[in-house]
Amino acid sequence: AMGLQGAMNSAVSGLSANGNAMSVIGNNISNSNTTAYKANRALFSDVLAQEISSAGGNSQIGRGVNTATVDSDFSQGTFEGTSSNTDLAVDGPGLFIMGEQGSDTVKYTRDGAFNFNEQGYLVNPTGQRVQGYQVNQNGDTIGDLTNVQVNTNSSIPAQQTGLVDLSTNLNADAPVKGSTIDLDNPNASANFATSVNVYDSLGEKHTLTTYFQKTSSSNNRWNCAITVSQNEVSGGTASTGDTNDDSNADIGTVFEGQIKFTDDGKIDYSDPSSFSLADVTGDGSNTGSLVDSDGDGNIDQVQTNNLQWNNGADTSQEVGYNLNLTQFSGQSEVVRQEQDGYASGNMVDVNVDQKGNVVANYSNGESRQEFRLGLAQFANEDGLTRAGNNLYEATQQSGQPAIGMPGSSVGTIRSNSLEQSNVDIAKQFTDMITTQRAYQANSRVISTTKDMLQEVINLTR
Repeated sequence: AMGLQGAMNSAVSGLSANGNAMSVIGNNISNSNTTAYKANRALFSDVLAQEISSAGGNSQIGRGVNTATVDSDFSQGTFEGTSSNTDLAVDGPGLFIMGEQGSDTVKYTRDGAFNFNEQGYLVNPTGQRVQGYQVNQNGDTIGDLTNVQVNTNSSIPAQQTGLVDLSTNLNADAPVKGSTIDLDNPNASANFATSVNVYDSLGEKHTLTTYFQKTSSSNNRWNCAITVSQNEVSGGTASTGDTNDDSNADIGTVFEGQIKFTDDGKIDYSDPSSFSLADVTGDGSNTGSLVDSDGDGNIDQVQTNNLQWNNGADTSQEVGYNLNLTQFSGQSEVVRQEQDGYASGNMVDVNVDQKGNVVANYSNGESRQEFRLGLAQFANEDGLTRAGNNLYEATQQSGQPAIGMPGSSVGTIRSNSLEQSNVDIAKQFTDMITTQRAYQANSRVISTTKDMLQEVINLTR
C-alpha cells in the first residue's frame, strides 16, 4: 500500500508539472503577436529518489517530478516594417534602457514602439522614458545617461554661406577664347560656367555664378570670375550691361583672377603662381582675395569681396571657394558643388539611424543630432525578471548590465521597424500535444492506482 501511495503522489506531481507546462504554452500562444515577446519553456527535474533494499542490493524508486525552471528564449525575432520613424528594433543582444518619471528605477525592454509625448520625451506606450546620451556639436556624447527629450516645435536660424566646395574638370581641349571674360556677355566669352545658390545672414537665397575662360593653351591658364546679380548687391564691379542679351545685363563681379594648371592637368598648390588676382581697374586694385585657409603657406582658396546685399543682410559677408579643379581632356563638368549656408527652418520630423543617433530634420533640409541612444547587455539574460508591459528588471542572477551605444557589440538600431514575437506556433502546438498526452497518462496512473488500492481494501471483507 505504501508503494501505491508513492505511485499516486508521483502521478499528482506529474499533473502539477504538466499543468504548469500547459500554462506556459498557453501564455506563449497568447503572446504570439506581442511586440518583441520572448517565448518561455518549462523545464522539469526528477524528485530525489526513495531508497529500497532488495536481495540484489539497494535500489532507487523515483518520487515524481518538479518544475525546475521556466526560462526564456532570447533569440532574435523577425522584423516588421512600420510607417513610424520612432518605431525601433534592436538587431543584436541589446535592450533599450527605460527610466521611470520621478524614480531612479531602471527597466529594460526589446519593445521599441516609442513616440514623443507632449513634453518631447521619447516614451513607450506606458510612459517610461527612453534613456540616451546628449551630444555636442561634433556629435560626441557628453554626460551620463538621461531622458531622451527633443523639442519637436523647435526651429534653427539661418546661416550665411561662408564656404563653397567646387570640384570641376575643365576640358583641356577647349579653345582659347580670349584674354579677359567679357562681363557684358560672359556666356559667349567663357568656356564653362556653373552656378550655386548661397544664403545671406537673413536666410535669403542668392545665385553666384563662376565663369571659366581658357586664355592660353601653352601654359594652361584659365581666367576665373565669380559674379552676382547687380540688382541684389551694391558692392562689386558692375558691368555696363548688354542691350543685346538681357539675361547677362547688370552683372556684378565679386572675384576675378587667373588659375594655372600643371602639365598633368592639376593645380600645384605649392606654386605661388597657381592663383593670381586680376587688376581689373588698372590701378593695382583687385576684386576678391587669395587665402591660405589651412596655414601651410600655400594658397588654396579664393575669396569674394564683401557681398553688400541691399536687402538689409550682413554686408560684410565674404564667401570662400575651395576650387578643386582639374584640366583633363574631356567634357567640362561639375563633379561636386556644395555650400555651407541655409535658410531658417522648422522641425518636420525626427528619426533614429543605425547607430542610435536621434536626428531632428528641418524644413530647410538641414538636420541636427540631438541624442544617442544607450543599450544594455546582460551576461545572463535568463536571469532578468519580467515586470509586465514588455519590461524586464535586472536581478542578481542577470548581473549588472554593460551599457554601450548602438553600432558596437550591443547591436544596431533598425528604424521604422518593430521586432516580432519569437513564438513558434507550430512548436507550441507540438508541445501542447505532448503535454496533453503526459497529463492524460498521469491521470491514468491515478485512476489505476485507485483501483489497486480498492483491491487492497476489498481484502478485509
